[in-house]
Amino acid sequence: MQLVIFDCDGVLIDSEAVSIACEAEAYNKVGLDISEPEFAVRFAGLPHERIKELVEEELGRPLPEDFEDEKYRVFHERMALELNVIEGAHEVLDAIDYARCVCSNSSMWHLKTYLGKFDLYDRFRPYIFSAPEVREGRTKPEPDVFLHAAEELDVDPAECFVIEDSAFGVMGAKTAGMRVIGFVGASHTWLGHSDALMEAGAETVVRRLAEIPATLEALEHWREPVA
Repeated sequence: MQLVIFDCDGVLIDSEAVSIACEAEAYNKVGLDISEPEFAVRFAGLPHERIKELVEEELGRPLPEDFEDEKYRVFHERMALELNVIEGAHEVLDAIDYARCVCSNSSMWHLKTYLGKFDLYDRFRPYIFSAPEVREGRTKPEPDVFLHAAEELDVDPAECFVIEDSAFGVMGAKTAGMRVIGFVGASHTWLGHSDALMEAGAETVVRRLAEIPATLEALEHWREPVA
């Protein structure tokens, strides 16, 4: 059996642009001079807790106690107004004849709420995995959530294809021994995004989810040793 593993944010739902805008704005308010494109390049795909740790190290001081609460308040307000599904998300699920699941750094609350908003949650459950909530809670770029998914569905990691929009996600999937298709079709895509995914280990990059079925078929006929 083969398995297709989808990331959530930036692959199924177009949430990364909202998240990046909110994060960059919040960190600028506390003294970090960073633009949205720079934030995307440096931090996209990392869990919020790790970003906060890195910023505190860079600033040389802890952030205000209410920093996370205020950031999330703004984020959820904007998500309610601006969130969209990635074009072709339902169509690609109709078109592929593979087992499938979701592996994300987001919380299960986030996954259920925002996948559910676009009727995607029920198309994957119960195979929706939140990295902070499986195994030791290690998030991408660690491979844990990908390996957990392969074990749960009883699939050899070498028979798994991962759809990822972040370099950190690609790294985690490659470390797990899986094959990766990079995705740059969400609204947060930046100049050099495709190159970053290829450098992280993606075998190819697509700009539309509609390209996924043909890409999977092509990769099936072109197999290379997995490092």
